[in-house]
Amino acid sequence: MGLSNNDSIKFESEKQIVLNPTQERALILRKIDWHLLPFVTLFYLLSFLDRSNIGNAKVGGMATDLKLTGLKYNIAAAVFFIPYSFAEVPSNIALKLSRPSRWIPSIMVAWGIVMTLMCLVKSYQSLVVARVFLGLTEAGLFPGVNYYICLWYPRSERSKRIAIFFSAASVAGAFGGLLAYGIERMEGVGGLHGWQWIFCLEGIATVLVAVVSFFYMHDYPETAKFLTEPERLYIVDMVKRDAIHLSSHFDTRFVWQAMKDYKTYVQMLIFLGLVVPIYAIALFSPTIINELGYSAANAQLLSVPPFVAGAIATIIVGVYSDKYKLRVPYIIGGALVALVGYIMLYCSVRAGPSYAGACLAALGTYPTIPIIIAWAGSNAGGDLKRAVVLAMVVGFGNLGGICSSFIYIDPPHFHIGHGTVMGFLSLSIIMSLFAMWDYNRLNKKKEAQCLADDITDDKGYEFRDMGDASPLFRYTI
Repeated sequence: MGLSNNDSIKFESEKQIVLNPTQERALILRKIDWHLLPFVTLFYLLSFLDRSNIGNAKVGGMATDLKLTGLKYNIAAAVFFIPYSFAEVPSNIALKLSRPSRWIPSIMVAWGIVMTLMCLVKSYQSLVVARVFLGLTEAGLFPGVNYYICLWYPRSERSKRIAIFFSAASVAGAFGGLLAYGIERMEGVGGLHGWQWIFCLEGIATVLVAVVSFFYMHDYPETAKFLTEPERLYIVDMVKRDAIHLSSHFDTRFVWQAMKDYKTYVQMLIFLGLVVPIYAIALFSPTIINELGYSAANAQLLSVPPFVAGAIATIIVGVYSDKYKLRVPYIIGGALVALVGYIMLYCSVRAGPSYAGACLAALGTYPTIPIIIAWAGSNAGGDLKRAVVLAMVVGFGNLGGICSSFIYIDPPHFHIGHGTVMGFLSLSIIMSLFAMWDYNRLNKKKEAQCLADDITDDKGYEFRDMGDASPLFRYTI
């Protein structure tokens, strides 16, 4: 069933890994980067663009044409997250049982078709139905790609790769504003409104990229044709050593390990506290800026700089997080920066300081997401448990998108929305501090156990089915 059951790969003594680790490691990882990251980054750019372009469409005339009065827009934005959240765990299990180069492009084709057909919506009801199917089909991408990255890189190298991949979300926000500004000029072409063309063209782009990726996406290090045989052996060995030889085969007990672990739920709360601000920015930035007194067209353009700042900060923070092998300080630091931005938005009545607050909110929030994802994935031992934990964290956290959809209801100052986001950021900070204390406590306990029982790395296979409960496993802080 694919090649994910890489337990079968043996490293006989005659297969010596001839690469010099100190000289070749960076070159091999860079080679993998060039073959993997452009694709997955483009995938997520299209994904985030397709789920959040409803915000640009609203400002571009959709709210008027579909008579989205009252909470109708909020409901249309929110229904996406219900199937999106609940389909993520099944999707990651399906990814484990199949092949990344087949599963990921397939779900992209599905949501690209849904996105394209959204240009035909004529009523509020049809918009809601389309958003439900968009959420269902998009669900597997984000947790799937994060799990996919974990198959190729050791824990100390994941944060900056996930940061590059996730920076596509903030680029999508910037790119979406620019695209919307241009596409709205197609008003009346083919009998469609400008906002309908936003859905149509962005959906077609997703389908085209998905079709190409069927032929060029790589599955696993063991089968990567762009690597030489010594390089393949080196990467597979490096990842296995990093995982202290924990099991990678499919067994339902590893699913239950993930679901019964209290640490999974701590990570879910941290992620939830960061996702609510992310979706608030993605779904309502054009509206917030519009309410500051700018025209609809200028609001589309002015929504670009906060997302650009977020993209740059995401990559920089990801690089330094890996460099110093730390996660919590960067999560808390980013949340505090975002908190300052939302306080400015809450307190200011002038456009200038409010816009600066919006920039700070994006600058602080976006870098935290790849860090928490890398953290959650690194601290889940074993391939299947990691896949389920990532899907649970992302799935539960994305329910925060429902909250984000309903809190911006009191223009022009949006005190309810900004205040709610500040509460969720505070939740994330508090739970991050608890997790840091708890992981440090567990690491000390394991070190004491290894010392008392004389447990060394060469005994790793004795604990291969224990996941991160193995006494040899150390949690990242």
